[in-house]
Amino acid sequence: MIIFMSDILCVTNRTLCKEDFLQRVEKIAANHPKGIILREKDLSEEEYKKLAEKVIQLCEEYHVPCILHYFVDAAIELGAENIHLPLHVLRGMDEKKKEAFRQIGASCHSVEEAQEAECLGCTYITAGHVFVTDCKKGLAPRGLEFLQDVCKSVSIPVYAIGGIGSENIGAVRKAGAAGACVMSGLMNCENVKETMKGFEIKV
Repeated sequence: MIIFMSDILCVTNRTLCKEDFLQRVEKIAANHPKGIILREKDLSEEEYKKLAEKVIQLCEEYHVPCILHYFVDAAIELGAENIHLPLHVLRGMDEKKKEAFRQIGASCHSVEEAQEAECLGCTYITAGHVFVTDCKKGLAPRGLEFLQDVCKSVSIPVYAIGGIGSENIGAVRKAGAAGACVMSGLMNCENVKETMKGFEIKV
């Protein structure tokens, strides 16, 4: 029997969308990724909060975890269970606020950062960028060996990020990652269902 599961975290960037952003989010949620990280870095906290309310609602409809980004206080006000943070924000977060969340993730770029994030209470991390990606033009990718080293250095799930598609997701999994983050591949693809199919795990 073939069982299909998702280990893909969608990372949003509405500037890449070729259609209405919320329509795109709904299409992604309908295909049940591991979660959707609402990462809209250009918005003010108030603008982000308004958008987050709508995205949380969509995610709830499809039983997909919505992971808010950066704005800790806004996430707490919205009753969000999941948050993803840059490491410098995580470092300054007090323990009481951490208790408000079921899942806390952080973006890491070295073994040392991964270990620090785990010590600071993260339940998962992202590690990258692993492959060449337009999002990091001119910056050399850290590669699969880096990913493997990070995965071995912590006991929490590691999600690879950066240039990941159906052609290299297998190598990411073999390196020990719990899954991968995908941004442009899901934000601007022609067919979300087919793109998600390309990432399926066949057991």
